[in-house]
Amino acid sequence: MTAAVPRPDRPPRALPRLAVAGAPLLEVDDLKTHFRLAGEVVRAVDGVSFRLDAGEALGIAGESGCGKTTTALSLVRLLPANASIVGGSIRLHGIDLATKSDTAIRRYRWREISIVFQGAMNALNPVARVRDQIAEPIVERLGVDARTARRRAGELLELVGIPRARGSAYPHELSGGMRQRAMIAMALACDPAIVIGDEPTTALDVMVQAQILDLLERLRERLGLSLILITHDLSVIAETCDRVLIMYAGRVAEEGPVAQVFTRPRHPYTQKLLAAFPNIQADRRTLDVIPGTPPDLRTPPPGCRFAPRCPLAMAVCSEVVPPEVTFADRVRVACHLYSEGSSGEPVLVPAAATVGRA
Repeated sequence: MTAAVPRPDRPPRALPRLAVAGAPLLEVDDLKTHFRLAGEVVRAVDGVSFRLDAGEALGIAGESGCGKTTTALSLVRLLPANASIVGGSIRLHGIDLATKSDTAIRRYRWREISIVFQGAMNALNPVARVRDQIAEPIVERLGVDARTARRRAGELLELVGIPRARGSAYPHELSGGMRQRAMIAMALACDPAIVIGDEPTTALDVMVQAQILDLLERLRERLGLSLILITHDLSVIAETCDRVLIMYAGRVAEEGPVAQVFTRPRHPYTQKLLAAFPNIQADRRTLDVIPGTPPDLRTPPPGCRFAPRCPLAMAVCSEVVPPEVTFADRVRVACHLYSEGSSGEPVLVPAAATVGRA
């Protein structure tokens, strides 16, 4: 039986909840984030839209370089110096974070939206005690005294399954799993509405990964968190998320409820991703490999960016950007194989050959 998660005394809300009945907690519309690189523009995120409701978990998946992490960093405005948001909006409680100044956005980081990075050892300060690092945003963002912040840090450590006394340790004195738990505790320090996990379990072994995912799920249920989980591992999304967003080359290919997208994928890219992922419950078969590589986003191809690799590509795919179509099962897909009013039945990419059993 899973032990109950202790709940620490929570600080007063940093900012008032401005939620409106029926309105999403977070609404991203036509987000564009570009990098300047050697005099050229890299369109890393190029027109991404999605919404996140209160208490919901959204998984974002796709190949490396498709724009997942840049999307996450755009939400919290932690982009590198050579990147900037050039279009679109990021509305949290109806407030557009994309238009906030660097000074103003600090009121929202940690307090309303926080992030757990992939490499805890790189994200944590190696010469500061873990307890003090968790207490720092509490002091800075909530304005409480250091003693109260350290007590809150101890409560948070216990919340994520680390004994309070271990807060005096330095990051190198903790295991990889404990460091990741400490990062989660830091993300929860100011009681945010949304926590982003940017591949938070990738560097961990499978047993510790399962523990961290279980912890996130329990915390989401107990604290009423909304979660955005970025990962290459489709099984992680299937296990922990309500909806999934599939990105390719800086754009959305498909989005919808996890059960619908994973059992009846419509976009050829989604189908190929799922076919490339092992399934121990299915017949033994040769895993699919998506031929080619993602496009150079300095000079992306016209039309559908997946067209050069798509086995079902038509002439129009290389010429016209496909419009997004939303079906009755709440799945939206950007693909010329579908149109408004169509049945929405998946047009299937041929599967890989089944492997004979020994």
